[in-house]
Amino acid sequence: MRHSWSSTLTYVLVTAGATIGFGATWRFPYLVGENGGGAYVIVFIIAMFVIGIPMILVENVIGRRASVNALDAYDPKYQRKNFSKFWKIVGYTGLLGAYGIIAYYMVLGGWVLTYIFNILSGNLDISSPIDKEITQSFYSENIEYSPLMITFYTLIFVVLNYIVLIRGLSEGLEKAMKFLMPLLMLCLIGVVIRNLTLEGASEGIKFYLYPDFSKINAKLFIAVLGQVFFALSLGFAVMITLSSFLDKKENMVKTALLTAMINTVIAILAGFMIFPSLFTFGLEPDSGPRLVFEVLPIVFSKMHFGSVVALAFFVLLLTAAFTTSITLYEPLITVAQEKLKFSRKKATFWVLFLTFILGNLPCILAYGPLRDVRILDKNIFDAFDFISGNIFFVLTALGAAIFVGWVLKDEAKKELSQGFTNKTVIDIWFYYVKFIVPIVILIVFYNGIFT
Repeated sequence: MRHSWSSTLTYVLVTAGATIGFGATWRFPYLVGENGGGAYVIVFIIAMFVIGIPMILVENVIGRRASVNALDAYDPKYQRKNFSKFWKIVGYTGLLGAYGIIAYYMVLGGWVLTYIFNILSGNLDISSPIDKEITQSFYSENIEYSPLMITFYTLIFVVLNYIVLIRGLSEGLEKAMKFLMPLLMLCLIGVVIRNLTLEGASEGIKFYLYPDFSKINAKLFIAVLGQVFFALSLGFAVMITLSSFLDKKENMVKTALLTAMINTVIAILAGFMIFPSLFTFGLEPDSGPRLVFEVLPIVFSKMHFGSVVALAFFVLLLTAAFTTSITLYEPLITVAQEKLKFSRKKATFWVLFLTFILGNLPCILAYGPLRDVRILDKNIFDAFDFISGNIFFVLTALGAAIFVGWVLKDEAKKELSQGFTNKTVIDIWFYYVKFIVPIVILIVFYNGIFT
């Protein structure tokens, strides 16, 4: 008999953990910084509810109705409806997207561990003010030109995932999230409070919350929509897999709303722990992906008790990354269990081992011996990010929306109505997903590839 989540709260914690990760705590703040602050935040909140929640429900419907792995979820046998097996291609693209994200995501976890251990050892000394030359030098020496060390820290992060994942859903994922989510919130609130008490915090808050409406344009909307899909782990087969263990009586509309709300709150709080400190010490907010690794250590070095705040911040990043990584592996592990008939322990070992060899190592070496290897004019690390994030996850999300609207049809509405009885809302969601969402996804796909 297949496992079910022990409670609604547990499921919400797991799905929230799956959607927070680096998307909310690392990617969201630097995108805000690059796109004019408050304008991006407002559009993000709107997009989260206009596109994010409908797409969570799309994947929830597919997953719970089939109650199998993310590959067989597109099989007519498990959806109990006659349609072409061609649709299993969508399952494959979702799994490829999950693999692509895991390939570089675990390496980012290794980077964060590198900073934590170097702060603890004093090798990265931020007990007194430092400048960008020092942080850039540290980043180059310890991230870009130390493949053996990054391999070691990445392997530690992978092993931590393995320890949780071999225990299964109830003893592994559920128990881990009950500990990790409160830890994440504790670290987050602590760093936010410290930053909001800085003398120049008001300027950072103004940048973060005051919208410059001249910044709102088509390009901004596209950037926000891409972030919503990334932040909610849509198109990676994660939500389909997690919802396949969901009880038929569960109100999926409520759980989708809670998941989106928690993700949005965490992302917005992440901005409050970054922008007040940047403006207090006169640093630019538009530093891009390296904001966390090269700019924030400078900020922490200029604070009272900066080493403690820095440590809490990087522990927060690691915790957020961990809550997502253990769910990113789950689609591949579940497929290995149900399609190859592997035990949980065997499936976990082979998935983590193969993704480490075929994904994590190439991404690590992209900054070392393989730095000259180019794919789509990008190094291997960036290529994994681009291909999974701009191709596989978008195609999977598009396929899922079309599958629900044009293949499952009334069966999709019936599935959503279990636990939720507002027929008007269900009808609006269905036709919105059927006609509007595919167009929006195609626009995101076009702009992600060709602009």
